[in-house]
Amino acid sequence: MSQRFTGPARVTPVTANVEPVRAGVRQGEPTIVAPPANFDELYAAHYGDLTVQLYMYFGDRQEAHDVVQEAFCRAYARWRTVSRYEDPVGWIRRVAWNLALSKWRRTRTALSFLSRQRRTEVRIEGPGPERVAVIAALATLPEQQRRVVVLRYMADLTVPEIAVREGVAEGTVKSWLHRSRTALAAHLGTAEETPS
Repeated sequence: MSQRFTGPARVTPVTANVEPVRAGVRQGEPTIVAPPANFDELYAAHYGDLTVQLYMYFGDRQEAHDVVQEAFCRAYARWRTVSRYEDPVGWIRRVAWNLALSKWRRTRTALSFLSRQRRTEVRIEGPGPERVAVIAALATLPEQQRRVVVLRYMADLTVPEIAVREGVAEGTVKSWLHRSRTALAAHLGTAEETPS
């Protein structure tokens, strides 16, 4: 069962400058975290934390993964500039939050639009009894005869065109058509159609 993204969950958001609690450090004590030297280290150190933050706020795990991944992709594309920021993780966090909020707004707008639309039922009529009878009668014909009937009367091909397509003489096509019309007439209880 897939989760539907309905908007932010009712959880207090985590502030931008809060660092995760590290093992062996008491809560409330300042922690000194050296800034990562390169993008790979930054990604490894913060991807999970940012994903959890967005998941806790929006309540959709996949959406959290998607927007955090997109934020890191944008940071990577601008890494020369972003790496010089005082807080590159803060920039990535802000981009991820903005992406998530934008997607939530688009989804909300689309759902609102759809809910205002009048429901119109498209009614497609099924085949009439005559068509059902013809289809059943066609099913009783041998494959070659059925194919030439369909090509002649449904695809509107001429006898010479059918002969070329089937790789047989025109007389053979005419013979198949005659046999097919006779069999169809017997099955449907109608007089045989005159050849065209």
